[in-house]
Amino acid sequence: MGIAERKERQRAELREQILRVARDIVVKEGFPALSMRKLADAVEYAPATLYLHFENREAIAKELCVRGFQDLLALLEPAAQVEDPLERLPQLAKAYVRFGLEHPETYRLIFMEDPKLSTALFGDSPEGAGPRAFGVLVQVFVDLLAAGRLEEGTKPEQLAEVLWAGVHGIVSLRLTCTGFPGTPAEELTQVLVTTLVKGLPGLKAGRAQKKTR
Repeated sequence: MGIAERKERQRAELREQILRVARDIVVKEGFPALSMRKLADAVEYAPATLYLHFENREAIAKELCVRGFQDLLALLEPAAQVEDPLERLPQLAKAYVRFGLEHPETYRLIFMEDPKLSTALFGDSPEGAGPRAFGVLVQVFVDLLAAGRLEEGTKPEQLAEVLWAGVHGIVSLRLTCTGFPGTPAEELTQVLVTTLVKGLPGLKAGRAQKKTR
């Protein structure tokens, strides 16, 4: 291995070390605890060295978001392999909620810290982990439409957004309202999917209310 190759490998290893330590800080203490000086102390390098790899703290946060989305995508992919889209739908929802609850600080960083972080991920490239993760949710409705199980004119992207809003809401509620004595997340996820597929259980048609002046 030549000198140039060795230096490049060392540079890549240090970059990975910085990200690994940054992630540990975020997971243990939350994103507000992360600073370039604190990170430099943790990796035992001068702060100036960190700036050779990352422009600022936000650049590190963005990279952690990218990797968080990659982890989310990896957890969704087994469920995405379920052939029947109607069976796939609840598996995807459960996988999403499980990711959020098992990796709360990563989830907070991706979706609940700074809107600019997730916005940048979806604007950078359609092949990025963020758009691909959303694409997995879209595909289940594309397949239902192709199988003739949804009405013509149904918009898969719109239904995927509804599903995403629902599972995100479940995760967010559990992370921010820990004292709320609600339904267990797994059961709530099943109710969400059932309601999305079948509508409100036992809903009966009622009389239209008369307009009052």
